[in-house]
Amino acid sequence: MLPYAAYLRVYEPLVAFAPAERVSWTAYAETADRPRRASALHAEHGEAVRRLLGVPPAPAPVQESPNAYLRRVEEVLYVCPWQSRLRSWLAFSRFRGATPPKLMERFVPPAVAKQTADDFDRFKRRTDSAALRTHIRGSTWHVPTSWFVPFDGNERWLVIDGGEGQGGTTTTRNLIYVTSMAHARRRSARALQIIRRQVGEVSVTAEVEDVARWLEEFHPHSLVELDYGGIVNLMDDETLQADESVAELAAALTGLEKGEEELAFAMYQRVILRWRSIQLLESAN
Repeated sequence: MLPYAAYLRVYEPLVAFAPAERVSWTAYAETADRPRRASALHAEHGEAVRRLLGVPPAPAPVQESPNAYLRRVEEVLYVCPWQSRLRSWLAFSRFRGATPPKLMERFVPPAVAKQTADDFDRFKRRTDSAALRTHIRGSTWHVPTSWFVPFDGNERWLVIDGGEGQGGTTTTRNLIYVTSMAHARRRSARALQIIRRQVGEVSVTAEVEDVARWLEEFHPHSLVELDYGGIVNLMDDETLQADESVAELAAALTGLEKGEEELAFAMYQRVILRWRSIQLLESAN
């Protein structure tokens, strides 16, 4: 887990979980020492760094994390489990598959890599495909364009100066969007329809479809959240305040739908160029 990462999260209502899990998450929500939102990303990152700097490094935790991000809306508790072990396994599998063996050995000893892969294989054999579903997707150094699709510009929540908010809640500098699952699915379906009709089967079509399919895996009354997370540390206040990527992409889609090609292209280019400039910071580091 890298510090310069954004996250797409799904919070499911308590009723979406098995009875035993409902009891567990209800008790967890009342726990005084659980990680609060303002410190959760820092806690997750610190946990990952300690594992990877160990001797030997541990690509995945020994046990699944008991923690979760929580939201409460109109007395309904919504839960987004961290699933740190599962997410680490999946990330390690992708990394291992994309890295030449000799280079891989420089990051993780072969015996540790094999043990990690074997542990994941055993987990997959013991569970069904639903157990491989993660509530959190992460992206380093940029926010994928497809992640803006489920949201509306009016759902933007920007915090420039962190501090103490209402009810003593601590806030940190961030940019977040939150919407209902119904809205997220509807917007994703509309975007797919417009792109396929006006542009065809291009790379962005597959990316939007992937997000849409992922959203279908969860309870229909869930909440969907886009969290810029550590990405805000790559943006100064002026850049962060000016970021209207969700609204700009929505304008691009509407332009496509209405045949206003110049508007669609201009809005889409604003989004692409903004995030390309931020993503280039990775190579600068």
